[in-house]
Amino acid sequence: MFLLCRSHAADGWRTLFNGQDLTGWKANVYPDSWSVVDGVIRACATKESSHLFFVGDKADSFERFKDFELEVVARSEPNSNGGIFIHTDYATMSAALRLTKGYEVQLNSSQKEKKKTGSLYAIVDLDASPVDETKWFTTLISVRGRRITVTIDGQQVIDYTEPENAPRPKGREGRLLQATGGAIALQAHDPGSTFYFRSIRIRTPAAAAGTR
Repeated sequence: MFLLCRSHAADGWRTLFNGQDLTGWKANVYPDSWSVVDGVIRACATKESSHLFFVGDKADSFERFKDFELEVVARSEPNSNGGIFIHTDYATMSAALRLTKGYEVQLNSSQKEKKKTGSLYAIVDLDASPVDETKWFTTLISVRGRRITVTIDGQQVIDYTEPENAPRPKGREGRLLQATGGAIALQAHDPGSTFYFRSIRIRTPAAAAGTR
């Protein structure tokens, strides 16, 4: 049973990572890409790429989140690529095992990848990073209806409302919000990239309302 961190329950926040192990999380492929080292999640793909899904108590599936605030505290090694996926699922495509559905909020300290940290990947891309990713930084992702905002260390960098029949680049047709919500997943992008995740928590409108 995944336990809610009592220290955050009073304000509606639910802690998704217990700081000890990967209870409540499941990799879609290459599970050895993921470990907990000194109380933080370490993501470094052992092959093409791997994604770590929050499953909670659902051993054969994942938890779905539709409207929420998701807060992730992360840092990287130099020259690393990563990401946070929302409204996604296990479906993948291509040799790189790219997730086909939902949005990716980019995490990127590499020079090669031009889509920088905070980008809503391939939909609203940033050409400059708002932070030094090798130091701990906080990403806050909010989904309300069709509106997605991304805030990095208190600076809002994305404010995007998904239009009806949204046009999408070839190969990114699934970059859409799902009517019933979807999974949250972390990305281990490639064997040369390493990201660390120190804190991951979420708050839904119902949980927030219950604290008033």
